Amino acid sequence: MSSPTTGKTTRAEYCVVACAEVWRHAGEVLAGPMGTVPAIGARLAKLTFAPDLLLTDGEALLIGDVPALDARAQVVEGWLPYRQHLALVATGRRHVMMGAGQIDRHGNQNISCIGDWSRPARQLLGVRGAPVNTLNNPTSYWVPKHSTRVFVEQVDMVCGVGYDRAAEAGPSATRFHHVPEVVSNLGVFDFATPDHSMRLRSLHPGVTIEQVLAATGFALTVPDEVPYTREPTSEELRLVREVIDSKGARDREVPA
Repeated sequence: MSSPTTGKTTRAEYCVVACAEVWRHAGEVLAGPMGTVPAIGARLAKLTFAPDLLLTDGEALLIGDVPALDARAQVVEGWLPYRQHLALVATGRRHVMMGAGQIDRHGNQNISCIGDWSRPARQLLGVRGAPVNTLNNPTSYWVPKHSTRVFVEQVDMVCGVGYDRAAEAGPSATRFHHVPEVVSNLGVFDFATPDHSMRLRSLHPGVTIEQVLAATGFALTVPDEVPYTREPTSEELRLVREVIDSKGARDREVPA
């Protein structure tokens, strides 16, 4: 029987590593992980290659330790009320990883509604802080179920601002606009193309390019050589499996 640190890496663990990489070289900024896998990824980054990353308890405290996913922090570094959190956003000192009900090839994101805004077929979270996020601080996205329903040609409502919309709005929108990455259960994507359209950057092991294209509702840029998402180290696996998420919440968000 395999030990917890030597068992085969699961799809969820590749996703955790990919999300952690979002905060590599981030420096002393506030991590804003939304979702189970991004939350594990931010903790993993903090414990390994991004020690200056700032974490919160999810409410109003900056924390100095890295608690397990289901545990309370024991070290409090400061108070972070909502108004102060917004100040960090407006000054670019946060890198948030949001979800997306829909996302298109230029990184426009929708978390408000499916269908026409005046009479939607589905109501989602609402626009919330997405426009301010995308125009003021780095904003990446996490999609646990990659499909043509999420990766669409055109979002039904723009919440998070993509590269084409920012360009149309001009310098006031593009000055601090940056969408570094999109991570899904199939791979990692970025916008490192001449027109800032979405590009496949890496495949999670076990996934094919054909699977990604079939699950994407727009023309995706695919380089001639697409690497696999990097393998977690044995220490990273130990931290994920024994310290951060010993109860396996990651596998409920991204089933094997």
